[in-house]
Amino acid sequence: MSAPEDHRTELTSNLGDKASNITSIRPTVPDFAGDKDSEPIVTRRELWSYYLYYSGDNGAGPQGFSLTLFQSLAFAAGYDPVAGPGSSCSAESSSGQCVLPWAGGTKSVSSVVLVASGISFAIMTLIFTTVGSAADYGTFGRWLLLTLTVICWCAQYASISLTEPSRWGASMALYMISFITYGATIAFYMAVFPRLARSTPHARQIRDRYEKGEISTEEYEVEESLEKNRICNTTTTLSYIGYTVTLCLNLTLLLPLKDNPRVNNYVLLLVNSYWVFVGVWWFIFQQPRPGPPIPQGSSYLTIGWKQVWTATKQYKKLPYTFIYLLSFFLLTSGIVTTTTLVTICQNDQFQFSFLQITYLGLVQGITSAVGTFGFLYVQRRWKFSTKRMFAVTNVFTILIPFWGMLGIWTNKIGFHNAWEFWVYNVVFGLFQAPYAAFSQTMMAELCPPGFYNMFFGLLGLATTASNTLGLNVIQAIIEKSGDNWEGFPFLFAISAAACLVLWFGVDVTQGRKDAAAWAEAQREKALEGDVIEKDVKS
Repeated sequence: MSAPEDHRTELTSNLGDKASNITSIRPTVPDFAGDKDSEPIVTRRELWSYYLYYSGDNGAGPQGFSLTLFQSLAFAAGYDPVAGPGSSCSAESSSGQCVLPWAGGTKSVSSVVLVASGISFAIMTLIFTTVGSAADYGTFGRWLLLTLTVICWCAQYASISLTEPSRWGASMALYMISFITYGATIAFYMAVFPRLARSTPHARQIRDRYEKGEISTEEYEVEESLEKNRICNTTTTLSYIGYTVTLCLNLTLLLPLKDNPRVNNYVLLLVNSYWVFVGVWWFIFQQPRPGPPIPQGSSYLTIGWKQVWTATKQYKKLPYTFIYLLSFFLLTSGIVTTTTLVTICQNDQFQFSFLQITYLGLVQGITSAVGTFGFLYVQRRWKFSTKRMFAVTNVFTILIPFWGMLGIWTNKIGFHNAWEFWVYNVVFGLFQAPYAAFSQTMMAELCPPGFYNMFFGLLGLATTASNTLGLNVIQAIIEKSGDNWEGFPFLFAISAAACLVLWFGVDVTQGRKDAAAWAEAQREKALEGDVIEKDVKS
């Protein structure tokens, strides 16, 4: 770790001769929608309603319990391929394999779960590509987030009907709907925070001081970055606090009703109700911050494809933004697929017990809140850059699939024992939760002002496309080898490659300057009545 002065030198070392150019851009063009006074200042009530939404949208239901319920029903409906149809996968004499009828043949339960997740990510890719960028225009983003949230809520409530192994197909469908809409809500919700961070009272204060010449460009850049990290890390911390509260509430059902065959379904209803209770306030207290009108000749269904194509053609003008997207593509593929694979192994280890999974989740939730708050404290105390903090979390991102890889050659370690999953949830909480916060802040710092949904849509596109690829590769490896652990070497390789690209290939300071200049050029074209369908000429 370095001293604050060393960090500030590092953070601003590449300003060069263009510093004066950025000085002129940043005060006058903070957002494509207009100047800084055109948007309302963020109120305490609005900010806390934003925090509370994410406290409920914590993934415990659509990403956790829905997957476990689906996998447990599929396992109960499957049979041991060695013993033949009609046999039980849970019998004492079982071979340890479990298959389901699939497309005229059979497929292992683990592969079916991975296929469902892969298809879900493919559909999310379509959503981000089609309507992601449209959320930057008018009030479409606000209504899009509300619609996706309500669909997710309805799918989670429908899970009360999943009580028999024969309904594993319906469970798969509801899991996919829940997971798809949940993933989309995360992307479009996080796209809001850069604009909120630019409109807080503190952000307005430091901007006014900057415009008056009271602080330098370097000081302004550092303070603005810290304000983004404050909101993003606080959001993530409260999300895991909400996750922990949710799991504690679950124990009020899981302990007294442990012998009730429908207790898992009741738990899903309780998890979802918590999200509804704390999440609805964002749609009530959110202040209007509409984007510009949609360009002539475009519609909400076509502007996304046009802008994604336009944005991808800008890689030469936004090199560090796109290098980050590339590294994130590899990194998120490794992380999410690793998490899914470890979850499958964990569910097998604890025999799909919602109670055991709740205990493990409590460990992860508590350590996640501690880890995220701790990383935020360290960053604010010593003013370390977002990139440096992000790199620390990535070291442990590599270690998780590496540990799983060891399980290929020995049964003593490598996610073969119950204690390893307790350790995994602690490590995940302390380091992967801060990873989520810093990855979003990195995107915010490299995102052209006013094009948040476009580039967060690209971030979501990178996430879903990479996860579709990762999950399909892993399920093919598992289907061929019959061993879940054979997928870990691939995940370790792509995670390590992503960390190297991120560390050596992304210059955040220069990337921020490039993004501001690109946004200014787009603003000038829009003011001239042009649409952003052509390359911006240098």
